[in-house]
Amino acid sequence: MAESAPLFEIPGNPVPPRGEAEWFTGHGGAKLRAALFRPHGRPRGSIVLSGGRTEPIEKYFETIGELLERGFVVLVHDWRGQGLSHRELGDRLKGHANGYKAFLDDYKALLAAFQSRLPKPWLAVGHSMGGCLTLLALAHGEDRFAGAVLSAPMLGLRTQPVSPKAARLAARVNLLLGRAGRYARDPRRMPADDVFDGNILTHDRARFDRNCALVAAHPDLALGSPTWGWLDFAFRATAFLAKPERLREVTLPVIIVQAGEEKLVDNAAQAAAARHLPQGKLVTAPGAYHEILMETDEMRNIFLKAFDMLTGRTAPKPAEAPKATAAAPAAAPAKPAETPKPTPAAEAPKPAVAAAPKAEAPKAEAKPAAAKPAVAKKPTAAKAAAAKAAATKPAAKAAAPAKKAPVKAAAKPAPAKPAVAKKPEAKVAPKAAKPAAAKAPAKVAAPKAAAPKAAAKPAAKPAKAPVAKAAAPKAAAAKPAAAKPAAKKAAAPAVAAKKPAAKKPVPA
Repeated sequence: MAESAPLFEIPGNPVPPRGEAEWFTGHGGAKLRAALFRPHGRPRGSIVLSGGRTEPIEKYFETIGELLERGFVVLVHDWRGQGLSHRELGDRLKGHANGYKAFLDDYKALLAAFQSRLPKPWLAVGHSMGGCLTLLALAHGEDRFAGAVLSAPMLGLRTQPVSPKAARLAARVNLLLGRAGRYARDPRRMPADDVFDGNILTHDRARFDRNCALVAAHPDLALGSPTWGWLDFAFRATAFLAKPERLREVTLPVIIVQAGEEKLVDNAAQAAAARHLPQGKLVTAPGAYHEILMETDEMRNIFLKAFDMLTGRTAPKPAEAPKATAAAPAAAPAKPAETPKPTPAAEAPKPAVAAAPKAEAPKAEAKPAAAKPAVAKKPTAAKAAAAKAAATKPAAKAAAPAKKAPVKAAAKPAPAKPAVAKKPEAKVAPKAAKPAAAKAPAKVAAPKAAAPKAAAKPAAKPAKAPVAKAAAPKAAAAKPAAAKPAAKKAAAPAVAAKKPAAKKPVPA
């Protein structure tokens, strides 16, 4: 049975529900603190939340509550050297470290102590130093996580007013001189931690004052400036992660959320890491200071949206799975239902073909464009020759179309019989003009299909050239020869009418 540990709260920063803290043993037997919080209902997965330098568990109560509302188990912890965990030096205010191996061993011990209570999938969330150490653990082979979201991770340091190279050299020299436990900067020259104006951490005064009140009420949570030892650890950890080959081994999705107005860590190093990670993504919170999760709601929401985007893929809500499953079958039948509709719709513009099959079915299948005029001419010629050669209605209409027919005939069939073609054109052309309209073929085909000769003779010869056989029920094989060019060229209806017209007087 693990030994319980305390959790502190103040007005405006209560302990989230269904949570408890306990001690676990880290590297070298160090006594470290962690807390586990459980959501209502069935959890979607687990979040391992790692704060930055100086940050205790209590500082993240608000964020823990938001993660619980999203349905996750949340495990949060104090790194060694801060919060209520083991401090490296007798002076609790000194932020000290002895390399990064101890931190990685502590992280492994944390996961081992709580893994049976962490439902999968696991997702890592880390801020600043916590983001650096989380990515460092992943680069060293930790493969139990499904994804990670890092808030302003410490992948490079801004060491103004001196250059990072000079600061790195100074840290190594001081370690060689045995000054690892000394402050890298005199805390008396550092700006006050409890003054909002001029701070470089957040624009949100309410959250800034809340965090200051928390440390004031529980001084054991306080931490001061870093030592040369901590600075050396930071340079070594960031140098390891600056090598692209180290990050290429981290194949899970990693989202890096950087602060638009960063003053403490290097945004360029974050952008480089996002490029080198196989599934890295960089998101910027414009205008935000370093502590994005302690910023204004508008800036915090950028981080939360990035988190939701990742967890939507890696840890979807249990309620969302049935919706996706129900939507899939509904979409499947919809497609087959719509499949037959396009087929009749495509054949709908071929009414002449659909109506003519009774009399001349195969004609439209050869060429739909040429079939409309051909259907109108051939049945007309057949009926005119066999039944009523002297119809008065076509003769009345012959005057108008006769002017248009020679224009088409003059384009290609200029050769001969122009005078002979004019007289039959009066009978054929008027009905050829009717199919020229968009809806005329349907009207012409319907009455002609009812003719006794058209219904009987095409039935005997439907498969072969319908134009020739429908037009020549009584004529010899000479007529199909004239019908074929008419089917191939839409511009030659007049020519097709000329030849049968010239031969019809002979059998009559």
